[in-house]
Amino acid sequence: MNQAPAPAAAAPRPWTRRHLLSLEGVCAAEMQRVFAEAERCLPLVMAPGRKFDDLAGHCVANIFFEDSTRTRNSFTRAAQLLSADVIQVSGEGSSTSKGETEIDTARNIEAMGVDALVVRHSSAGVPRNIADHVRCGVVNAGDGRHEHPTQGLLDIFTLQRHFGPDLAGRRIAIVGDIINSRVVRSNIFGLRTLGAQVIVAGPPALAPASLGALGVEVSHDLDAVLPLVDVVMMLRVQFERLAGQSIASTHEYRDGYALTERRTRLLPEHAVVMHPGPINRGLELDSEVADGPRSVILRQVTHGVAIRMAVLKLIIAG
Repeated sequence: MNQAPAPAAAAPRPWTRRHLLSLEGVCAAEMQRVFAEAERCLPLVMAPGRKFDDLAGHCVANIFFEDSTRTRNSFTRAAQLLSADVIQVSGEGSSTSKGETEIDTARNIEAMGVDALVVRHSSAGVPRNIADHVRCGVVNAGDGRHEHPTQGLLDIFTLQRHFGPDLAGRRIAIVGDIINSRVVRSNIFGLRTLGAQVIVAGPPALAPASLGALGVEVSHDLDAVLPLVDVVMMLRVQFERLAGQSIASTHEYRDGYALTERRTRLLPEHAVVMHPGPINRGLELDSEVADGPRSVILRQVTHGVAIRMAVLKLIIAG
């Protein structure tokens, strides 16, 4: 099993990034700064009627050129809890359907007095390209197969709150459609920076051996991996990215890689189950597991609002 580099001792430090486009290159101290802010925000997420006024008078625009439920609504809730105004822009209802470029859309929205753009796109690199052409902050809410940095942060935050702040030596298995997942890349960068070990598991076409270049172990035998890990993170099979053409059948995929109730018995007693959503129940994860005592899936959703509150505050207000 590949050993991740040991993390440097890192106390939270002042935030200096104008954008959050990737977790690649984000150091441990920067992540701890986000987590410290998220801890402050978390009690508010479950406190109806309460808000912070940290971003009062500011405006956040969610520009989603690709469909989303959790991420879009999580960013919206986060901005609202910080007393920011929110603008919603979707690709289907925007002028991009008339031929306007994504950059022109972003610049026009910024010109309305917006302080941060939250951008999701089906093509890798679009949020970074937009960031190069605007003055306000840009947060990558998922770009193609590239990255989803706030999802990586919320997953790591969930693990720190469950296991404690030191994740060095913890073993995390990420299972399923690895090659198409932007969540995987952000988690690999973040987890390895904090000293965790990552194993990716899936069918050879969806978890090729070349992924080892990212410093992870690659396995095609889920049953052999499960007894070794502290966390198993299941991924959605992304049929919209042609993942279905890479597996012989959904029945065969389920036989080899679904986290069933039987398979959870292979896990150590302390191990937890995660999923970034949406879940294809019965294919990658059985309902008894998704809703069972090992699952921290709904905690991931709650923590996601706190993490996005932290990121928006740091990007806009420093």
